[in-house]
Amino acid sequence: MTYASISTALPDEVFALDAVADSWRAALRIAGEKLTAGGFTTSAYTDEMIAAVEQLGPYIVVAPGIAFAHSRPSPAVLRTGMSWVRLSSPVEFGSAKNDPVWLVIGLAATDEQAHIGVMSQLATALADPGSNEALRVATTPEEIRATLDSTKSPQREGK
Repeated sequence: MTYASISTALPDEVFALDAVADSWRAALRIAGEKLTAGGFTTSAYTDEMIAAVEQLGPYIVVAPGIAFAHSRPSPAVLRTGMSWVRLSSPVEFGSAKNDPVWLVIGLAATDEQAHIGVMSQLATALADPGSNEALRVATTPEEIRATLDSTKSPQREGK
């Protein structure tokens, strides 16, 4: 499943703006709680995301300051969706290249293809310097969705 608009995967209840977390585990717990609040996962998915980082290292820290928190599709994923956690103070994940992290995007996908499509669309928006800064300072979910929708991505071109 690929979204015509990435913002359709971000209902209000999945946002935590200026959240307080004292560790990467706490940041992932917030992202997982928001995925559950959005009806995308059960609480078991949060434990799966944490276990993945414990086993594989900070592979989810994909760019300076940004982590795509996820695990493999599992029965704990009810439907594909995202959560958006902007931290009030960045935390270390153990990524020498990309720490500290200020934004944790929780991703839950029902299949591998859905994961890839959502991650591609997000990466395009976050790679744009103007969009990245707008996402850092946005004060509402509406501002974040508008920024994401205004960023052109290859998946959305021509739709």
